[in-house]
Amino acid sequence: MDGRDDTRRTHDAYEEWFSRPTGAVLWTRTADGAPHRVLPDGCTDLIWLDGELIVAGPDTHGYVPAVVPGAHYVGLRFPPGRGPDLLGIPAHELRDLRVPLAALWPGADVRRLAERVADATDRAGALERIAVDRLPDAPRPDPLLAIVVAGLRAGEPVSAVAEAAGLGERRLHRRALAAFGYGPKTLARVLRMNRALDLARTGTPFAEVAVDTGYADQAHLAREVKALAGVPMRELLS
Repeated sequence: MDGRDDTRRTHDAYEEWFSRPTGAVLWTRTADGAPHRVLPDGCTDLIWLDGELIVAGPDTHGYVPAVVPGAHYVGLRFPPGRGPDLLGIPAHELRDLRVPLAALWPGADVRRLAERVADATDRAGALERIAVDRLPDAPRPDPLLAIVVAGLRAGEPVSAVAEAAGLGERRLHRRALAAFGYGPKTLARVLRMNRALDLARTGTPFAEVAVDTGYADQAHLAREVKALAGVPMRELLS
C-alpha cells in the first residue's frame, strides 16, 4: 500500500516494515522448521496463517510456537494499546492467547477477509487493508495511553506515569488492563526487557546494559530476562 515504509529488517525467513496508515508493524515469516521464541512486547497481532485469520494477544512470558515447515505467516503488530481498539475487545481478554478472529467478529465476514488475503498478490497489503478499513469506526488513539507507554518505556516509576497522565494508580491499572492486557508494572518490566535486549544486541556488555536500562545490577537483569523470556539472556541472544 502507498503508506508503506520501505525500510525493512530481514532475518532468515522473517521480514518486517512499518505501516504508516495503521501505525503498526507489518511482518511476514515462512517457517523453515527451526524453532523461534516469541517474546512479550505488550503488543497485539492480527495474523494470517495459511488461510486463517488469528489474533495473538499480549504475552506475559516467552514461548516457542509449534510450526509446520513451509507455513506462511503474514502479521500486523499493533503498538501497545492500539490493537484492542481496532479489534473491539479489551486486551486482558486476549492475554497469553491465540484465538481465531472469527471468535471476535462475524464468521462470514472473517471468511471473506481471509479469502481476500489468500487471493491477493500482496498479502501483507491485503492484511493491512483490513485494519485500515476498521480505522473510521475505531476509537481514536487515546493520548493518555501514549503518555503512559512513553513514561514506562523511559523507565519512569508507575506513580510518576500516573501523575503525568492525570490518573490515579488504581484507575491507571484498570485502563492498562483494557489497553495493554496487564497492569503498568508488568508492562514496564516487558518494555524494559526489550530495551535491554535491543542494547545487548549491539554488543554492549551486560553489566553496562543493566545500568543503562535501570536494573539494579547484571544479576537483576539476568533474573528478569529469564523470568519473562523463559531462557537465559545469553542463550536468547545467541
